[in-house]
Amino acid sequence: MGTVLYLGTRNGVLTVAEDGGGWSIASHDLKGWEVTEVAPAPDDPRRVLAGTRGDGVWRSEDAGAHWSKPSYGRVAPGKVRCVTVDPHDPQTIYAGCEPISMWKSVDGGASWTEIESVRNFPSVAGIGYPVPIVEPHVRDITIAPDDPSTMYAALQVGYMLKTTDGGETWRLLDNGLDEDVHAIITDPRDTSHIYISSGGEGMRAGKASGRSLYRSLDGGENWLPIAMEFQNEYSVAFAYDPADPSVMYSAVANGNPGQWRNRDSGAEANLIRSRDAGQTWHELSASEEVARGFPEAIAVDPESPGRVFLATRSGCLFMSDDSGDSWTDLGVKTPEVANMKIAHV
Repeated sequence: MGTVLYLGTRNGVLTVAEDGGGWSIASHDLKGWEVTEVAPAPDDPRRVLAGTRGDGVWRSEDAGAHWSKPSYGRVAPGKVRCVTVDPHDPQTIYAGCEPISMWKSVDGGASWTEIESVRNFPSVAGIGYPVPIVEPHVRDITIAPDDPSTMYAALQVGYMLKTTDGGETWRLLDNGLDEDVHAIITDPRDTSHIYISSGGEGMRAGKASGRSLYRSLDGGENWLPIAMEFQNEYSVAFAYDPADPSVMYSAVANGNPGQWRNRDSGAEANLIRSRDAGQTWHELSASEEVARGFPEAIAVDPESPGRVFLATRSGCLFMSDDSGDSWTDLGVKTPEVANMKIAHV
């Protein structure tokens, strides 16, 4: 199949593949479920996990053509909001859930154990969420690339937790960052350098000094706002180039999604890039649909220098072969996108 994009959407999971010089939907399954995150296995890109908001974690062994639920009939996470495969052990999987809880599997998703220290963390009971139909949840889980015992968990809307002992104990990281953390990435060259995207709730409430993007140079103890060149204050996608982690991509939108729906101009987003590990940012030229529909997911191809994929929340896919300087519409329309990952199969 070559290069494939795995997409988690409001209506199932899709595999989009190269097809005779173009791109097309190779498969679309788990229809009717909101798929919040997809996670290909690092040792076998044809194996991919899909977290559903209501029916746990599903798995495909054939690049998304067929799906099964490994934990069928067993106690397991249900309303899943994020899925992370341990880069140190592909059989170890973490799932973050709604309401706030974290689960761990050491057998590829066949059986699960709750990491109760997350649900029982003192601040969790007081966390709320501004949208009535959504409960507080774990939005993202990131494992340090040099230490499987060090993990970060983004809480909605309650800042983030850090463990250095594999989840036995946690500490709250809340010094200088937005409380509405969406995505967490670590610099593989220096894992004390951590970056987050956020929804800007703290800025709107006057509690955070930045807008939507932050970085820490000391393992999350202290945070500094970045991308202050832009007034927009809502962000989700945050990615770096594996060939050069100093090159980073994100997007910032004007207001929150509820506001976008009430105006013709939509998200009014800026697609942005940094070439110096987040110190300075510049806007990239993209189509009106990118600005209106909002870049929800960005994936950088580790095998093709300069190739970047972008998926808008509105379900449009774009590709750049020059590190984001120009973009091509792939001509593929999908349901509303929540997450995207790239693989070579």
